[in-house]
Amino acid sequence: MSLRSPLGRVTGMGAAHDGVAHWWAQRVTSIALIPLGLWLVFALLSLPDLSYATAVAFVSAPRNAVLLLILIPVLCYHGYLGVTVVLEDYVPDRGQRLTLVLLTAFAYVLATTAGMFSVLRLALGHGP
Repeated sequence: MSLRSPLGRVTGMGAAHDGVAHWWAQRVTSIALIPLGLWLVFALLSLPDLSYATAVAFVSAPRNAVLLLILIPVLCYHGYLGVTVVLEDYVPDRGQRLTLVLLTAFAYVLATTAGMFSVLRLALGHGP
């Protein structure tokens, strides 16, 4: 016997009307991170050295810049989803939880924006 309403069973939504969207988003981003992460590891291992000039040349290559611009938001969103779940599960006070979730969202938006700005700046030839 289920405590869910017939409409809730049909639409797959719980009491928060969030359904499984959060769960699916976390799974989809983790699947997207597999090839992106493998690409990054192999690309970095193939570099001759880890000097600043080599890193700038790496990011300036169009294919690498595009893949980094895909990797950064996917990675940040996946991290945000995971941290949000931890906060919602382990912070008992509702006010603290809301504050921490909002601060976390702000931090991840800031990190995503800074990362993408950095890649674009280097890729377009406007170094430091």
